[in-house]
Amino acid sequence: MDGTLADRQSAFSDAVTGLCRTHALTPAIEQWLRTELADRANAADFTRLRDTFDLTVPAAQLWQEYVDLMAAAVTCRPEVLDGLARLRTAGWTIGVITNGAGDIQRAKLAGTGLAALVDGVAVSGDLEIRKPDLRLFELGATRCGVSLADGGWMVGDNPAGDIGGGHQAGLRTIWLRGRPWPDGLPAAHHVVDDVTDAITILLNETSE
Repeated sequence: MDGTLADRQSAFSDAVTGLCRTHALTPAIEQWLRTELADRANAADFTRLRDTFDLTVPAAQLWQEYVDLMAAAVTCRPEVLDGLARLRTAGWTIGVITNGAGDIQRAKLAGTGLAALVDGVAVSGDLEIRKPDLRLFELGATRCGVSLADGGWMVGDNPAGDIGGGHQAGLRTIWLRGRPWPDGLPAAHHVVDDVTDAITILLNETSE
């Protein structure tokens, strides 16, 4: 989801800025947050934050405020939402398999409008496993009411987690170019620069 369907990076920056302003947190704390939460965040990070800087605000409160700020700031472009709606109209089942804490990922899905356009969601934080673990892909398929044995596609920006995981799950893959590609990882079936291009590929598959 993050970096593929939703713009986490700009939301992350806005959320950290908002949290620091609300609690008058120092520049050192803001830099800590930007470094430690750059890739992902969970409630335990805010316990570390409180302990590291001896804050008086409860860690649970800081975490919930961060979740709310992220949900309010994260965006999904209208053309992406429209593309997903077109896929569903064309008969596609759409699932989200995402690494992260369950509460923040679901808040982002709701905040962007994506929740209404997907059939199932599997979040790594619910099971303490992460992509490319096959079990997360299996759970995603189950929650969509389908089986990996039926085949399908994985679209994502993370080479190892999304494309490598998709290969292990027996899925065809579309890589959203951006992150460095690791040596030894089999190539994706398609490479695109924008997720709307991936949606177009899938829609063309429907018509073939």
